[in-house]
Amino acid sequence: MSDFMLVAVYGTLKRGMANHRLLEEARYVGSDLLTSITLYDLGDYPAALLESSEGIQVELYEVSDAQIADLDRLEEIDPRNPDAGLYSRCICQTRHGNAWIYIYNRAVDGRARIGNGSWTPS
Repeated sequence: MSDFMLVAVYGTLKRGMANHRLLEEARYVGSDLLTSITLYDLGDYPAALLESSEGIQVELYEVSDAQIADLDRLEEIDPRNPDAGLYSRCICQTRHGNAWIYIYNRAVDGRARIGNGSWTPS
């Protein structure tokens, strides 16, 4: 991987949220409205799926390899079997360039769909 990469965040990693501390040393690049993802409210955090939406607000940060490793641990990424982890990481297009985004790997049956705007804790 390169020295720095972009990550797009949409839930507890955003400014003012519970896990933002993991991005305190990262450089904030800007925001964007992504129509390639839809969020589902899981209560304590949201789940993003690769589904069309009216636009989900994300924040973009420039992160190091060490910071992305911390985020992978938080999101329960299984590097040996990406489909088995709670989330997987994929590249999405943003107005600031390509960025990593965390996609939920479980069913969202019965969960409230957030097709536009942003997630807020319950």
